[in-house]
Amino acid sequence: MIGSALAGITACTAHTNGDAPPPAPSAAGGGRDAPRAFTLVASGDVLPHSLIIDRASADAGGEGYDFVPMLKGVEPVVSEADLAICHMETAYGENGDYTGYPSFKSPPQIAHALAATGYDACSTASNHTLDDGAAGVRRTLGALDKAGVKHAGSGRTAAEGKSPAWLRAGGAKVAQLAYTYGTNDRPMPPGRPWAVNLMERERIVADARAARKAGADVVVVSVHWGTEWQDAPDHLQLSLGEQLTASSTQGRPDIDLILGTHAHVPQAYEKVNGTWVVYGMGDQIAGDMINDEGANDPRGNQGTLGRFTFAPPAATGGRWEVKKAEFIPQWFNTATGRVTNLNAALAGGADVRAVRDRIRRVVLSRGAGKDGLVTGE
Repeated sequence: MIGSALAGITACTAHTNGDAPPPAPSAAGGGRDAPRAFTLVASGDVLPHSLIIDRASADAGGEGYDFVPMLKGVEPVVSEADLAICHMETAYGENGDYTGYPSFKSPPQIAHALAATGYDACSTASNHTLDDGAAGVRRTLGALDKAGVKHAGSGRTAAEGKSPAWLRAGGAKVAQLAYTYGTNDRPMPPGRPWAVNLMERERIVADARAARKAGADVVVVSVHWGTEWQDAPDHLQLSLGEQLTASSTQGRPDIDLILGTHAHVPQAYEKVNGTWVVYGMGDQIAGDMINDEGANDPRGNQGTLGRFTFAPPAATGGRWEVKKAEFIPQWFNTATGRVTNLNAALAGGADVRAVRDRIRRVVLSRGAGKDGLVTGE
């Protein structure tokens, strides 16, 4: 969140990223590691306001913090995916020094909950990454490492900051890169200009090409961008999305999927130059949200899970194509402190059709349905 947006009740596998890329799979048709289709699930901002921290304390019986129950509603979708990517927007505190908006320091126990839900990696580049300076970056990445969740977008060292999160699914090597539009005017920590990756087109393209050269079959770019509380993608999102998806090397796109966060509301999915762009997935976990006009805005607790099925290329060196694109509408119920899969809730008889349908209209507002985007279960 930028300073102009108020939010919340009180306001708004275990390796470091310096690891070498996974080894190459066997050739197509050659044994157990022959390439096969795989699913990738992605979700939006995890933003623990004070209300969320208090709920996690209550769920732990007052002894520590337990965020696992909050995410149980989406655990079936996340855990069943071959790969699952989240967005950890905030920095972690320690020893009970935890705060919500405007300067976030979240309990590190949330990293365990992300792993227990089935997330393999998180983007950590956001406008709140530097809320507690270099110490916050160190604690956040250390907790994710301990939980076995890989990460991209920030770093404790220059090498880590530049490195993708390397993942493996379906015999494919997947590189996740992550960037943010800014840091709420917080300067980089002294001597650490690499602490968080800033969103620059040339940098993103260069990093994507470097990942491809290092052996990435699929390159996923997470971007913290857009205008808060705006359902439609803004000019920068549209122009940068167009530029990034148009970038290619020897006829092969440099980037295979773009995942957007930050706006706090669901935004459209769109296929641009043959590549899927999610402009904004909305919030997955957040307190009661106050918009730019000072009003409580329920859209701030709405979001989507994106699910993309990648199919292997017909020939070596070809592109892994998305053969199926889906979105699953979700809602964070601040009264119960639980994430809800709205399709599952509707099937169970809950009166959530209006919220589900509103999210669906926004997601499909740029014609993604014509390119095959469907509602998933």
